Amino acid sequence: MALNTQRASAFLPSADQSAPPQWNYDVFLSFRGVDTRTSFLSHLYHELQHRCIKTFMDDPKLEKGTTISSELFKAIQESRPAIVVLSPNYASSSWYLDELTNNLQCMKSNGTVLPMFFNVDPSDVRIQSGTFAGAFAEHEKRFREDIEKVKRWRAALTEVANLSGCERKLIEKIVEWVWRKVHRTFKLLDSTELVGIKFTHEQMDLLLDPTDDVRFVGIWGMGGIGKTTIARLVYESIYIHFE
Repeated sequence: MALNTQRASAFLPSADQSAPPQWNYDVFLSFRGVDTRTSFLSHLYHELQHRCIKTFMDDPKLEKGTTISSELFKAIQESRPAIVVLSPNYASSSWYLDELTNNLQCMKSNGTVLPMFFNVDPSDVRIQSGTFAGAFAEHEKRFREDIEKVKRWRAALTEVANLSGCERKLIEKIVEWVWRKVHRTFKLLDSTELVGIKFTHEQMDLLLDPTDDVRFVGIWGMGGIGKTTIARLVYESIYIHFE
């Protein structure tokens, strides 16, 4: 299996955006189920859930007809980052091409897009060659009365393939990328400005390494040595795992 992932460049919010969007999902997964649902995606989805990242994973029941459903479009609008898994059969479905186009449009205002290339070369996505060439030959026949739609699909694939970033091959790294994007929130403290706190913070992280058991950790010492400060730093690093 060849897996190539790229981190997308961030999009700036549009200037006329009057109010922040209401997020219902931390991440939206766009993929062609026939290629990936029972293999790579199931592992990725499990890891996202394990990190308490609320993920929208499309339901086959939503895929009805030839146009994207209002339910799915609403989920795209209510998600922050989007992960688009581009696989050999992705472009053969007008449904998924519409989904990709809507994802890119929404994410230009709302967030970022992380393209992942699953058993497909990014250049095939970029210029619609290989398996993508055959798919688009069929689309041009089927939609000859609406060729502008096909052009929009081509442009969307080129755009998503051109998103630049560092290669990442491990699911854990992908999850970490999403987690950092989702939970970049206001910090009570800036740990980079604190002197002598790094070692203590690292030791606390070891004591609180994720497990299924319940732990009590006491912070003891004389006044003024930073007990409250370290407690706040630890809280900021683990609060998202709890309701």
